Order: sequence, then C-alpha cells, then structure tokens
Amino acid sequence: MVDLSPESEAAGYRLISTGATDSTNDDALRAARSGDPGPLWIVSAEQRAGRGRHGRQWSSPQGNLYASLLLTDPCEAQHAPQLGFVAGLALHEAVEAVTGVGAPRLSLKWPNDLLLDGAKVSGLLLEGHRIDGHGPLAIVIGFGVNVAFAPTGTPYPASSLQTVRPGLNRETVFRALSAAFARTFSAWRNGTRMNAADPFGPIRRLWLERAAGLGHEVTLRLPSGEKRGVFEGLDRSGRLQLKTVSGAELIDAGDLYFPHRLHDIAKP
Repeated sequence: MVDLSPESEAAGYRLISTGATDSTNDDALRAARSGDPGPLWIVSAEQRAGRGRHGRQWSSPQGNLYASLLLTDPCEAQHAPQLGFVAGLALHEAVEAVTGVGAPRLSLKWPNDLLLDGAKVSGLLLEGHRIDGHGPLAIVIGFGVNVAFAPTGTPYPASSLQTVRPGLNRETVFRALSAAFARTFSAWRNGTRMNAADPFGPIRRLWLERAAGLGHEVTLRLPSGEKRGVFEGLDRSGRLQLKTVSGAELIDAGDLYFPHRLHDIAKP
C-alpha cells in the first residue's frame, strides 16, 4: 500500500492514491482549481497519458512510481524554478536511502533528471499555474521514477532502480521520497528567510555536489541548435553556466548530454 512517511504526515502533507489515471500532474492541477490548498501528493499505479518536459510522452507501466505534489503559494513566483532543484535533491536522498547507492554513481542531471551509473532513472516535471489568472500560484511537481522497468528507444539511456536493488517497490520509494521532500522543502524555505543575499545558495551547493558532468565538456540541445562548452556551475537562479570558445553563457533550459560518455553519443 502506498502511504506517506510519518514526518510528512506530521508536516501536513496529504495523499490521494489511485489505480490508474491519465496524468497525476493534471489531477493535481484539477485539485488546485477546485480549491485544494495542498500540500497534496497524488500517486497512481499507472498513467495513461503521462508526459515529461516539452510535452514528451512518459512511459508509465505498472511497477514504477508516478507521483505529483501540489503546493499552493509556496514562494514568490520568481523563486519557483528553484523548487525543481529542491525536488531533485529530495529524490536523490530518497533513492540513496532505499538503494544504498549514492554519489557519484547516483547523480543529478541538469535541470531535472536523476541518473544511476550514467543512465536515467527518473525525470521531474515542474509546472506553475496562476489559478483563475490572478489567484494563488499552484506549483505541481511531477516525479516519474523507473523502479521496476526502464523504457527502451529513448533519446537518453534509461535504467531502473531494481538493477541495484532487486525487489524494490514503488511503495518503499514513495515513502522515502515523501520524507525527504518534507525535510528538503522545509530547509529551503528556512534558507530563503535566512539568506536574503543568496537564498538559493545552500540548495545550489548541495545540488552541485551531486551534479553529473560538472567541470566537463557538455552538449546542450536547444531549439536554436546545439551548444558545446564546459559545465561550470549554476547561477543564482539555477541557470547553467557554460564556458564556450566565445565566452561565458547562461542557459535557461535545454537537453544536456555528455560527449565524454560513449553512451551519450546516440542522437534522439
């Protein structure tokens, strides 16, 4: 049975668990539009129309974890993108706790993926909506975690958590995730109050300690084409700092690949 950790329940998180749905992110958004104040987790055993970034289809067979979290007015709108990094840290902590595998084998790929031995085991989808155009800011964070199965034929190599811990199930992963997110989110909110000069600083530091490809040459696939350079870090907003032959650049969004890893050379 899927359930919350005791500490997430104590912090006021709630849970709706379903057998099948089209999209847990869409369910969370509907809850927000119906007036649910969050924080609310929605977990489903199966998704019929799961999606990733840029509207890509997300393979959703039973046995993997599909969970979305609704937060209402968790921060100022300009700080909302930081929640993707908060979620990534929480997921890294949770997976390390249930598998015993940590960095560098377990790493975070900018901006929103979790890698295990260089292969993708999870993606995050952060969506923000202003209810009724001028109402509360609803933030929905979707987690798709390959627990038992990994899709094939994907643009980036994929794996599952059962490759390192056979028998692991989605219930165990979710309980650990709900606990880790409650802790990480609380620490981030406290940090934004205490570090006015650089509120993202503590999260950025922890994220970079787990970052894949930091200090290496990377390729970024953007709508305008490809860019290559050295991944030097994140700025105060979470943008990727890229050192190119023509100088330093800041990248807001893109698909990150690592040319120094042979399995990354496959084109989508």
